Amino acid sequence: MIQLKGIEKIYIASDHAGYPLKESIIKDYLIKKKINFFDLGTQSEDSVDYPKFAKKLCKKINSSSMGILICGSGIGVNISANRHKHIRASLCHDVATAKITRKHNDSNVICLKGRPFVKKNIFAMLDAYFSTEFEEGRHKRRVKQL
Repeated sequence: MIQLKGIEKIYIASDHAGYPLKESIIKDYLIKKKINFFDLGTQSEDSVDYPKFAKKLCKKINSSSMGILICGSGIGVNISANRHKHIRASLCHDVATAKITRKHNDSNVICLKGRPFVKKNIFAMLDAYFSTEFEEGRHKRRVKQL
């Protein structure tokens, strides 16, 4: 079980292209690691608009929660999420980007591409993202400017 310092809940949402990955993360990662989460949809591969799901998730994020957003490329949900003042969303492609965005940017939403995906790589990224803490120091000043 991953211990998230000060984090009580993970919100997860996707569009239709991210739906298969979202379901895999829920079943094979969040539940297995006993992480408290809430699924904000979508609930099928029927076409939906990703900005609606990004907005839904961003409205839930506060100092005691984090989020996972997924669309086909990860780019759309990343752009949508970063329109919200309190969100620092990061599109991550590997373990290194997942770690650095937490360390240096205090990211609170990880964005992932839903197609194609490799479970092993995604789960390693999520482990890195959720277990890495913000370094603060000079980075705190920079994050305040965002």
